[in-house]
Amino acid sequence: MRGAVLAGGAASRFGGRPKGLEEVGGKRILDRVTQAIHDAVGALPLLISNSPEAPQWRPDLKVMHDAIRECGSLGGIYTALSAGEGPVLVVAWDMPFVTANLLRKLIERGDEYDVFVPESTTGESELEPLCAVYGQRCLAPIRERLVDEDFRVQGFLDAVRVGRLPADEMEQLGDPETLFFNVNTPDDLKQAEDMWRTQNRL
Repeated sequence: MRGAVLAGGAASRFGGRPKGLEEVGGKRILDRVTQAIHDAVGALPLLISNSPEAPQWRPDLKVMHDAIRECGSLGGIYTALSAGEGPVLVVAWDMPFVTANLLRKLIERGDEYDVFVPESTTGESELEPLCAVYGQRCLAPIRERLVDEDFRVQGFLDAVRVGRLPADEMEQLGDPETLFFNVNTPDDLKQAEDMWRTQNRL
């Protein structure tokens, strides 16, 4: 199992500063996600980013630019899969509370399906595709969608075998709304800091 951090998205809402470099609890979100993936797979993840500054963010991580540019998160998943053999655990870099235990749970069953993904509990989406395991059988259908300029992350799932980590199993690992909380705005960052302080009773 390989790991990959998806470090994409515009930084406009953080004044040009990439959101994964923001700190929660005194530690950058990128470092938190990297540590969780490392603990789960036993190796450092790839960093998928088109930023020219990316090699300086974590000099110990290998940086991969998108194989097909301007395709959003789906292009990042495609790049992570294309970078090596076998399945890849993909996590977005704006999830400060994702845990190694959750990722291990995904890995345990990741080889049973082409995609193994947690169910969403937020009501915004049925699944959490930016914290999931993707297998090599996803490459062809993802490429087809990219060529058709259909950049929806879940747009190719009807062409592959999809397994789901049920919400009740996730609840044994922590509060799903915390585990999958993502930081997109300064208000989200403040909320994440408050959540971290509550967890650590500060």
